Amino acid sequence: MGYVLILGANSDLGKALAEKYAFEGYNIYLADTDTDEMEETKEYLTDMCGADIQVHKFNVLEFYTHRNFYKNLEHPPVGVVIAVNYTGEQKRSQKDFLEAKKIIDTNYTGLVSILNIIANDFEGKKEGFIIGTGSIIGEENAQQCYTYTSAKRGFTSQLEGIKARLTTSNVQVLTANPGYVHTKETKDIEVPKKSVSIPGDVAELVFKAQQQGKDSLETKKNVGRKLFSLIGCKR
Repeated sequence: MGYVLILGANSDLGKALAEKYAFEGYNIYLADTDTDEMEETKEYLTDMCGADIQVHKFNVLEFYTHRNFYKNLEHPPVGVVIAVNYTGEQKRSQKDFLEAKKIIDTNYTGLVSILNIIANDFEGKKEGFIIGTGSIIGEENAQQCYTYTSAKRGFTSQLEGIKARLTTSNVQVLTANPGYVHTKETKDIEVPKKSVSIPGDVAELVFKAQQQGKDSLETKKNVGRKLFSLIGCKR
């Protein structure tokens, strides 16, 4: 089935999406900054699925490395999942522009950089799929982390433009807006329990939407399954 590149593989949502695609028979490139954490995910997925799982260091903030990072992947990916998220500290960003810049560059500028490289590759080959995840705090909680929200809106707007551009190139671009997802990144944000989703169930819905050829997905389900709870895999 080929390789799926997971950008933001150490985020809870990234791990869940890597798990889902591995259990469905895909090989996986895990890409993020902390290689030790990704090695743990690799060991788990390899033992459970027998998939080929490769770990690659990727820093979304180091724009100058993006082209070589993508070029040096051993096998061209058939799909890319962008699950990079940095909610940051809103109050700190109001006083410290470096924090605001980190939030913006992580969730928007850096993603535009790597997204353009991927889109150009898939456009030339006229195949592939791109999945971009929107805000994991949901629109109803936007004011709690408004710098993060504005950056994510910019990213999804960029994704929509690329989607329109690639419609004639046989490339699927899926924008997934999961609403509030309970993760290590969002655990301190207070929301009504009825609006809470967990990464594993979001991953299930994203995978289903991608396989069905959809270009957008909104998920706001109350779920109760733990991450890494699937059993059996398709190989």
